[in-house]
Amino acid sequence: MTSHATEEPAYQIVRQVAGIEVRQYAAYTVAEVVVAGPAAEAGSQAFPILAGYIFGKNKGERQFAMTAPVTQAAVPVKLEMTAPVTQTATPGGFLVQFVLPRGVTVASAPEPLDARVQLREVLPSQVAVIRYSGFWSEANDGEHLAKLQAALRSADLTWTGEAVYARYNAPFTPWFMRRNEVWLHLAPAR
Repeated sequence: MTSHATEEPAYQIVRQVAGIEVRQYAAYTVAEVVVAGPAAEAGSQAFPILAGYIFGKNKGERQFAMTAPVTQAAVPVKLEMTAPVTQTATPGGFLVQFVLPRGVTVASAPEPLDARVQLREVLPSQVAVIRYSGFWSEANDGEHLAKLQAALRSADLTWTGEAVYARYNAPFTPWFMRRNEVWLHLAPAR
């Protein structure tokens, strides 16, 4: 496990393959909201809603320290689609999550005052991750998602679900110092 100044969910690196990490994450709790997007605006739409919750807009007015990462993923739609869903627009919207500090569970977290905020435990999972710096853009994210998928195919690993885009820094952080990641949840071994 790596030491970080800002608290992150606990994980162990299980394997490294062609510039990516396979991580085993322990369970952790999130506050989450679904926003319409588009992708480039989803984080900005969700931030005041989720920040309100962690900064005391909850029953008991409890405040939490900011943790990392803030994640964003397209919400899958179960309707038959005639065109592929892109990160730019998705009919289901975008799920944005704030990780809550260690030790906070759904049962111990205060109830949100904003009904859009949901609390959920993320179960332990194995995640393939590619890390990169730069601006948050569809082009930069898409390039690294393609690299991650290619590395997984080469390693004969399969994934399930939507790509998760993890942001570790504030928007005012210089582009060359930003830590960004794309996560793909690995399918259970057969």
